[in-house]
Amino acid sequence: MTRKPLMAFLLAGAWSCMPVVHAACLSEGTSHEALQALKTQRFAVDDAAARMRIAESLVDCLADPDPALRDGIAYEGLAHWMRAGELDPEALRALRGRLYAIVDGGEGDGFARPFAALVLSEVARTDRVSPWMAPEERAAMVDRAAAYVETVQDYRGFDDREGWRHGVAHGADWLMQLALHPALERAQAGRILEAVAAQAVPESAHAYVFGEPGRLARPVLAIARRGLLADAEWTDWFASLPPRIGEPDQAYVDSDWLARRHDLVSFLNAAYVEADQSNEDTVRALKPTVLAALRSVP
Repeated sequence: MTRKPLMAFLLAGAWSCMPVVHAACLSEGTSHEALQALKTQRFAVDDAAARMRIAESLVDCLADPDPALRDGIAYEGLAHWMRAGELDPEALRALRGRLYAIVDGGEGDGFARPFAALVLSEVARTDRVSPWMAPEERAAMVDRAAAYVETVQDYRGFDDREGWRHGVAHGADWLMQLALHPALERAQAGRILEAVAAQAVPESAHAYVFGEPGRLARPVLAIARRGLLADAEWTDWFASLPPRIGEPDQAYVDSDWLARRHDLVSFLNAAYVEADQSNEDTVRALKPTVLAALRSVP
């Protein structure tokens, strides 16, 4: 037996006695070393049932304060299996249910919820690449993703010791995968745009510093690529953003107003640059509309 199949066999055995739902990331019989070995072997687990048991365990690791475990193993492992097509629709539905429960919960320490959203972006991608969701499941995911983005209040991005949280950016990634889906409907596109607007100019007046405006622009450009909105609708949507900054008498004399202005200008600049660099006419057509919104910002 070669080293790679042997390691996969041993790893599968380590999880063989675990129940489907785990209360903690590292259960009896597992360790950081075992998980690191799993990553070293590029998450090779030949047995589908064992792979799913490990995937369920890794969902719990999304809450771990150790970024090497949370981001480098849990997220990477789950994303790897999904991109490799190694989780079937039944497994994906079970995984989706676990992740929905996390995004519906409180923000807590701020790790589990944004990383659940990031993994859900990968779940959405599997359905985009090879559709397996029923239309009502997909519509429900659009609503869930939009609601998640709108309710993010923990704006922490990167910490030198604890790594990433990045709730808004991860939610934007989830929205982007849904926006790219060929089956996206006009009403669903509108729901995504509502969520983007809520965080492009957040009422909380948090000033972004970790690239969130650029990530929020991506689902907008994905929708533009589909040609689902008329020019007048785009004009109205972009024109609705500058008033979110605040009242005119707050201009340049209020810190919250300044923070919201910073976020909006960053978002519009990102959208303009992406549209300018695009080779697709439906995306490039946004340039005058975005520029008009930029010029209307005080």
